[in-house]
Amino acid sequence: MYFTDRGIEELEQRRGEEEVTLAWLADRLRAFVDDNPEFETAVERLATYLARDDEDDD
Repeated sequence: MYFTDRGIEELEQRRGEEEVTLAWLADRLRAFVDDNPEFETAVERLATYLARDDEDDD
């Protein structure tokens, strides 16, 4: 198990029933990077991955 799995599992347990918009997620990612600029590259890669995830479904 990767260390990040614990955070993902916590997210799922605490908020797994909620529905959110991508605009909300983008706002939270921006706020996270504002508070933690050292993670800018990782957040950028995650956002790009999520944005392009359906390109292979064609």
